[in-house]
Amino acid sequence: MRNACLVFVGSLNREAPYFQGARGVGLGVYSFDEQTLETRKLAETDDVDNPTFLSVTPDGTRVYANSEVFAWREGTVSAYRFDRDSGTLAYLNKQPSLGSITAHNTITRDGTKLLVANYGMGEGGPDRAVAVYGFDKDGALSPPLDAVSHRGSGPNAARQERSHAHSVTETITGGTAIVADLGIDRLVSYRIEQDGNLTRLAESVLPPGAGPRHLALHPNGRFVFVMNELDSTIVSMALDEGTGKLSILDIKPAVPVEARDGNHCADIQISPDGRFIYGSNRGHDSVVIMAVGQQTGTLSLVGHVPCGGATPRNLALTPSGGHLFSANQNGNRISIFVRDAGSGMLTDSGRAIETGTPMCVRIVA
Repeated sequence: MRNACLVFVGSLNREAPYFQGARGVGLGVYSFDEQTLETRKLAETDDVDNPTFLSVTPDGTRVYANSEVFAWREGTVSAYRFDRDSGTLAYLNKQPSLGSITAHNTITRDGTKLLVANYGMGEGGPDRAVAVYGFDKDGALSPPLDAVSHRGSGPNAARQERSHAHSVTETITGGTAIVADLGIDRLVSYRIEQDGNLTRLAESVLPPGAGPRHLALHPNGRFVFVMNELDSTIVSMALDEGTGKLSILDIKPAVPVEARDGNHCADIQISPDGRFIYGSNRGHDSVVIMAVGQQTGTLSLVGHVPCGGATPRNLALTPSGGHLFSANQNGNRISIFVRDAGSGMLTDSGRAIETGTPMCVRIVA
């Protein structure tokens, strides 16, 4: 197919009490043609438990899938190889995540390490917030190179009774990881050493009860945008690359005032040119669109678009920025939107990948 992308999907296949059903198969790979909007299933496997978050190498040949399984003291992260020619997935290996409710991972920009964030529930086990892994020559995961813990709590007694690291994101220039900890309302910055050790640099404080979940980085490297799950806001922050410290520039609501009580924000993405950010709202079941001031980092509302399903847990833009995918967990579909590069607006194409309980979608050229 012309102008084809590879779409990697993780779906829930084991029940957990905080999710509304597990109707997925596990890990799937699809092709997507940006001209025709045609999607085609290429590969699928059910031998990975609850792959709620994925990272994919830029060439699409390796996939790293977190397993988030309720009541496990430690999750796992599994490595797979995808063969473009044969359209097959091959299991490489897995490693323990050193923490429970394994929520997020990212491949470092130099391609040498994988960083994994554990949300963490209860006590016991290694209970590490973040773990670091290397790769062998085939892409299999090394045993953990380092791991760190967070301590603290927040004002929301139901959701902030302890640290809950929800994501780990490397800065644009590389070498610094920023961990969004929902439980303590902080972004914790680390230097990623060559040997994989994490050296703590700074903690940046967000408003009490915000509940930071995911980050998006402006291409200029100066601005970081935070999606706050608990208070349904988006925060724009300035990054000091030298110290790892972030300072607040702007805060905007992600949903209308009347919708905030029943909403929980999830993912955030930024257009390739850095002009627009997109956030998912679970409850309001929408994608919020914000324009970014290119010199100031301030935000202005463009609009809200229905997500095309229910409970939009994860978003992904195609490499061209021409389309946005919304993984609608309780809608059993991944909606495909056409994106206007000039206005930032989204139009539902009417096309979708129909799949049970989609939790994560990643797209590469």
